Amino acid sequence: MQLEFYKYQGTGNDFVMIDNRINSFPKENNKLIAHLCDRRFGVGADGLILLENDLVTDFKMVYYNSDGNQSSMCGNGGRCLVAFAKKLNIIESSTTFIATDGLHHAAISDDGLVSLQMIDVDNVQVNEKYVFLNTGSPHHVELVNDLKNYNVKNNGARIRYGVVYGQVGSNVNFVEQINQNTFALRTYERGVEDETLSCGTGATAVAIAMNVLGQTNSTTINLDVEGGKLIVSFDKNESVFTKVTLTGSAEYVFQGVISIS
Repeated sequence: MQLEFYKYQGTGNDFVMIDNRINSFPKENNKLIAHLCDRRFGVGADGLILLENDLVTDFKMVYYNSDGNQSSMCGNGGRCLVAFAKKLNIIESSTTFIATDGLHHAAISDDGLVSLQMIDVDNVQVNEKYVFLNTGSPHHVELVNDLKNYNVKNNGARIRYGVVYGQVGSNVNFVEQINQNTFALRTYERGVEDETLSCGTGATAVAIAMNVLGQTNSTTINLDVEGGKLIVSFDKNESVFTKVTLTGSAEYVFQGVISIS
């Protein structure tokens, strides 16, 4: 079987994209998905995303981590899927789509910037050394010193597999403040089981966590990730965060055909 695929990246977070509107992709073949995401033997990506038909919205997003398992929401993946939908002429400049965490609104500009509305957040758990919250995916957020030289993979894995988060685990973000409304972050992603160059739900979690901790009073926050820059904005009413929006680039890389069995 010949499989047509597209490759997209959002601030270095890269994805294999497949147009599955005719439901031809073998969705239960986890080994195939992991193979396609393998950087040595497959196409190579942090995850694989299927674009499917939906009866109510413009399209449906089905997301798999690079380990082959279907996962929770991916912010950068959602932004890249919007760019993919535009390339397929499904949408023009704005859209609504459905993902595992519910309905999303998004807009794409002529220069490729995609703004994606994330879920509302009303439960932020502040602990002595870290903050935990769910922005479509679970995230541990921790302030550290000397982020550039921090061992993200080892420390991220230790927390991800630790007793606090159990078998389900959590994504882990390490953060350093740059100025009043700018933060650098590096993220260890579960399912990838390594550091990625960017994480959209992680950037969203960091922005909200830094506001909750009083590190910033801004409701528009700049995030420096390893693969570029993201912006997160939100409205805040006491402890409830609404109109949470993730903005950044989403770029087509290439397309191709691969033989699968």
